[in-house]
Amino acid sequence: MQGHEPSRTALGAATHRAAHQVLEGGIIFGDPLACVILGRPPEEIAREASADPARRPLRLFIAARSRFAEDALADAVARGVRQAVVLGAGLDTLALRRPRDGVRVFEVDHPATQAFKRERLAAAGLAVPDALTFAPVDFEREDLAAGLARAGFDAGAPAFFAWLGVVPYLTATAVAGTLARIVAVPGAEVVFDYVVPRDRLAPERRAQVDALTARVAAAGEPFRCSFDPAALAAQLRGLGFGEIEDLAPEDVRARLIGTPQGGADAGEGPHLVRARRR
Repeated sequence: MQGHEPSRTALGAATHRAAHQVLEGGIIFGDPLACVILGRPPEEIAREASADPARRPLRLFIAARSRFAEDALADAVARGVRQAVVLGAGLDTLALRRPRDGVRVFEVDHPATQAFKRERLAAAGLAVPDALTFAPVDFEREDLAAGLARAGFDAGAPAFFAWLGVVPYLTATAVAGTLARIVAVPGAEVVFDYVVPRDRLAPERRAQVDALTARVAAAGEPFRCSFDPAALAAQLRGLGFGEIEDLAPEDVRARLIGTPQGGADAGEGPHLVRARRR
């Protein structure tokens, strides 16, 4: 984040989701509002994305993580969960697309990014659903539980948390603190993504990761933490999460991406985790 400006990486992720709708037909993750909320012609989004084929793997991963999270949310709702929290929501359209099934959605993000989103919604003529509540919180400086309480979140009722595209930009301390707040909620479940240390990557992957690292740093939002998968699983268990699923990039490709139309490259990306409180 740069002062009072909205998150550039949040805007970038929204653009990747929109490009996926146009270039791959939303085959991994369908979002009919992805282009609408950006307020840009689909042809322009497609032309810009096609000009840089090297970013295709990231686009596919971003689509895959959204699908993974929303599939997990659907399972949670089937179990009776009626609260969903989107941490670092950016320009996410989940709350705008959900059926009226009694689920209350809380979007947590930096105040500047939420103000920008409200502007985009108004410009696109998209009404804020009654079931959506904005909860402005700065993860590095404010307490998540306090921010959610101000927004009317029921900390005594089960909840699903989607935390996508955020963890790598936080300190390890902030990540641990947020996970502790999440697991304090009865019946809590969280989906998030994370990156592994550079020295754990295959040599051919390091150049791709270095390029992405340079781009986000240039945008003023550098990566700040990474995790060893085994150590992270142990940390989650120590916090009170019992059911833990960790998808490595090859698992993400096999389960969620496959070989979309437009090329054999199935994409790369961080790990995806789904963890549920014991």
